[in-house]
Amino acid sequence: MDKFSAIVLGSGLAGLSVALRLAEAGEKVALISKRELSECNSFYAQGGIAAVINQNDSFESHIRDTLVAGAGLCNSEAVKFIVENAPAAIEWLMNAGVNFTREKNDIHLTREGGHSARRVLHVADATGAAIVRALLALVLEHDSITVFEHFIAVDLITEELSASDIRECVGLYAFDIKTNQVKTFSAPNIVLATGGAGKAYLYTTNPDVATGDGIAMAFRAGCAVANMEFIQFHPTCLYHEKAKSFLISEAVRGEGGILTLPDGTRFMAEHDARMELAPRDIVARAIDFEMKKYGADHVCLDISHKPKDFILEHFPNIYAKCLSLGLDISREPIPVVPAAHYTCGGVITDLSGKTSIHGLYAVGECACTGLHGANRLASNSLLECLVVGEALVKNILADKRESSATLMPWDESQVSDADDEIVISHNWDELRRLMWDYVGIVRSNKRLERALRRVSLLRDEINEYYANFKISADLIELRNLVLVAELIIKSAKMRKESRGLHFSLDYPDCGSEIYDTLLR
Repeated sequence: MDKFSAIVLGSGLAGLSVALRLAEAGEKVALISKRELSECNSFYAQGGIAAVINQNDSFESHIRDTLVAGAGLCNSEAVKFIVENAPAAIEWLMNAGVNFTREKNDIHLTREGGHSARRVLHVADATGAAIVRALLALVLEHDSITVFEHFIAVDLITEELSASDIRECVGLYAFDIKTNQVKTFSAPNIVLATGGAGKAYLYTTNPDVATGDGIAMAFRAGCAVANMEFIQFHPTCLYHEKAKSFLISEAVRGEGGILTLPDGTRFMAEHDARMELAPRDIVARAIDFEMKKYGADHVCLDISHKPKDFILEHFPNIYAKCLSLGLDISREPIPVVPAAHYTCGGVITDLSGKTSIHGLYAVGECACTGLHGANRLASNSLLECLVVGEALVKNILADKRESSATLMPWDESQVSDADDEIVISHNWDELRRLMWDYVGIVRSNKRLERALRRVSLLRDEINEYYANFKISADLIELRNLVLVAELIIKSAKMRKESRGLHFSLDYPDCGSEIYDTLLR
């Protein structure tokens, strides 16, 4: 059993920034990553990070844009806190070695859907990769951070505080993928920075690690989750048989890209006055509507009317990726489809990442602070990771929790080697397809009922398998994913209206009552 003052699960921006801040304060930190440290959602973020740093912009404007995109469901306190702390977060990143794209010595700001001003800082079209690389360099040279790559958390270890019904988190079990052994970790502070659950869907922009692990573990431990029905579908994922969920940045539309049907006809004017710059939920539904209306398997995003030098300067990685597939975006449109992109709900926390379990924190996509409401405004997610992450670290340092718990080692004496692992791959495929078909961009009561029946059967089958056989990385992820899928469906059934990312054919109007969907 290894003991630390804090354990951070996840190596995206939230996890890396928290681990670094804790280590800089002298804390002994374990940083656990399911794959290589760089394999995370943050690494694949193309667009950038939203912050008010221009004198022609204002906090009030950024707050208003966030509230409008969130369709009335944002926590206004969270929005104000995160927006107003954005400049300090940007300064921290720059001090950490992130070199944002500049134009004539000034930081270049791009504009994305839902923003009323240019306020998105970026590093060309690979912002997430640049940020992650800069922070990884600092993490790997820090003596107070111990890195565990290729470890996947299995479950949290909690205990009941004496003479109360309050629980505290004292450690966790993690599966070493390389040795197939389960290791016990002890710490008074556990930070979930595990990202979202895009892999619940057949088509997603997320990497394979996005299986909702933190949300599932926290829920099993007794934390409440909120607003899980709000799954953001990115409007423009590259449609190509050889491209695995390659994202076409929203900044392409922000810099003048237009959406058309395959025959070249523009259509966004029929759906929203903001056209291509409407928030993501509106654009994704518009594309879904047009594809179904005309039986098309994709639409097109066209930036070819811009000079080639402009495209190469602003979108070098997108240009190179498309060109490698035989597509010259300076001469022809890009075929695109919507894909599951971001989990707006999650584990309920306050603005310092605290959950209802003492010593357990959640930050980033796995958490629900109320910032995103019913629809995340573009490029607010990286910002939330930094601002809440800083507040989380301050809380841990001020709380000074210590744990003297002696934890039981993992016991697999009552299980045997798996006899039929094909069950895992079949259930995985069935789960992702039924979520895409029944719990996608447009939903109905009938579709949700079908989905819940099938997911319940899959959950029972997977849990039985988990109880009887030795675990594997695939089984751990599938167990988590089927639980998160069930939470998404149950939350969607609870919302009797259409709001933000949740659109129901049975309840097409947005209701007057403002409420969160809570599951415990």
